Amino acid sequence: MFSLRAFTRSVPRTFSRSIAISARTAAPKPSIFQSTWIRPRYIYPATAAFSTTRARWEPAGQSDLELAAKLNEEMKYEQNNSTVEAAPESVRYYIENSPFEIEHKEGEDEVVLTRTFGDENIRVAFTLSDIQDLTENESALGDEHDDLDTPINQRRDGDGQIPVAPEDKISAADQEDGDLEEDQIPSYPARVSVTIEKKGKGAVQIETLAQDGYIQIQNVGYFPKADLANAASAEKEWTRQSLYSGPPFGNLDEDLQTLMEQYLEERGIDNALAVFVPEFIEFKEQQEYIRWLKNLKTFIEA
Repeated sequence: MFSLRAFTRSVPRTFSRSIAISARTAAPKPSIFQSTWIRPRYIYPATAAFSTTRARWEPAGQSDLELAAKLNEEMKYEQNNSTVEAAPESVRYYIENSPFEIEHKEGEDEVVLTRTFGDENIRVAFTLSDIQDLTENESALGDEHDDLDTPINQRRDGDGQIPVAPEDKISAADQEDGDLEEDQIPSYPARVSVTIEKKGKGAVQIETLAQDGYIQIQNVGYFPKADLANAASAEKEWTRQSLYSGPPFGNLDEDLQTLMEQYLEERGIDNALAVFVPEFIEFKEQQEYIRWLKNLKTFIEA
């Protein structure tokens, strides 16, 4: 294509004109109608159409190639080494046997469980963002273990050295009766919002934490209008924030706390849900992370 375009541009103008004139044909006319001189039309040589389509991907920036390659490397690693490629058996069992219907979409952070209980509509919601705190918690726990591994009864002498007696070469962690094994490290807390709505009578929203197989109630709030419980607009969110949200759950009478916990258990907000939530978060977050890597790589290479 390039050689044809170069050849066309190199043809002498006179030669092109002669070709153009000789190529033009006209039907013979009576001499009475013919002009004494006919100006020849100039036919411009054909040129190839210009296209901006790239035959192959050309990076816009210097780091694009390296970034795309790194994203691809990370994506392949996660795909080959992921331990949660498929939903765990416990997650599948819960989805198949619980009274809730699960709602979640690819690319979205929120997961919603819904069910009816008598004349109540129950909505349980949690997000993937809580798993981000897991790394921070593990780091803090590791620092705490490092501190516990330091021998006790230590003091510095005049030279700045720390003399340690033989009987003192025992860390504080070793002196504890029940050391935490790796599989006994507490799981991260996942926030679970429970909304119970009765038609025409408002809604109750209960903020909880799912951790270590238990549901821990944090707060119980009442909303005279059900749409305020899950405010979908800035105006409703403003109205929601102006309402009294109730006292901290731990400040309530113990009997009242127990009855409120039973109230939730009857509606399926129980230990089984507390186990399901963190496991499903871990599974879905892994899938979303791989999808995020793929989408970002595709964008960089576009």
